Amino acid sequence: MNNLKNVGQIVFAVPFAIFGIMHFMKASDMSGMVPSWVPGGVFWVYVIGLALLVAAISIVSKKQIYLASVLLAVLLFVFILTIHLPALIGGDQMAMPGLLKDMSLAGGALLIAGLFKDNG
Repeated sequence: MNNLKNVGQIVFAVPFAIFGIMHFMKASDMSGMVPSWVPGGVFWVYVIGLALLVAAISIVSKKQIYLASVLLAVLLFVFILTIHLPALIGGDQMAMPGLLKDMSLAGGALLIAGLFKDNG
């Protein structure tokens, strides 16, 4: 069972590490995704990239995994509320897959937080 848990952690964390790296490599391209009412566009892309990398490292290394996973879930729900939902309401039907993806990932982050609540 622990082997499955370890593999699951890594499989869950790796995409977040890649997403984090992509935020640094494509920051100017991604700055358009920051809601227009939030000042600082590209600054927030870097902050989110760092947050994603730190969360991935925390999950793989099992250091502060509970806190990192809960904060990751909160971040994903913020994406849903500030990016995907407004786009969907605005008529962008392609926002639904992003909304569902982030909802599922937030659920996975909360599941990992629950698994590690007492030990990290």
